[in-house]
Amino acid sequence: MKLYVYDHCPFCVRARMPFGLKAIPFEMVVLPNDDEATPIGMIGRKMLPILEDDQGVLGESLAIVAKLDALGGPRLFDGAPATDIAAWLARWDPLINDLVIPRTPDPVYAEFRGAASRAYFTAKKEARFGAFDGLLARTEEFKAALSPALDQLAPILPDPEHPGIDDIVLFPVLRSLTIMPDLAFPGPVAAYLQRMSERAGVPLVTALRAMV
Repeated sequence: MKLYVYDHCPFCVRARMPFGLKAIPFEMVVLPNDDEATPIGMIGRKMLPILEDDQGVLGESLAIVAKLDALGGPRLFDGAPATDIAAWLARWDPLINDLVIPRTPDPVYAEFRGAASRAYFTAKKEARFGAFDGLLARTEEFKAALSPALDQLAPILPDPEHPGIDDIVLFPVLRSLTIMPDLAFPGPVAAYLQRMSERAGVPLVTALRAMV
């Protein structure tokens, strides 16, 4: 069983998490970000994650999560995310993107080790989000706005010892913020990130930097 991913991609992290949380063996393949041919050849469009097994290929992160959840043991990821978690993500995702996206084409992620991959990502995302230099110049403004949001999140965090669909949608977004080494997380949020990283087998970006 192979899972094709980009390491930076929250949707790919969603698909990775059940392997760790349910102890399912797999092979992870990180594609260069500018590799269009492989995903288009597999599912007809440039989109990851893609799961490949003896039954064929499957795209779309939550479909992969559901398939893995059904492989054995009690189902963990049924249902919809809690209303408060879904509302928090909907409210703050645009701001998180403003902080994360311009920092993403970083060689700390395997898919961006090549200059062409970094240039490809930058061109695509600047067309959607605006010039990276302009976003980076507003870092302190964005961080100040995010700080109370992280405080609001602390009391509604899921329990990483009892993983569920809330973790599948929340952890990947928070993990993406760890690309900012100077971002201060409230204690409960930092503890949640660390424990879910350990349980899911998905290193935080701070840990990736220590490996490079």
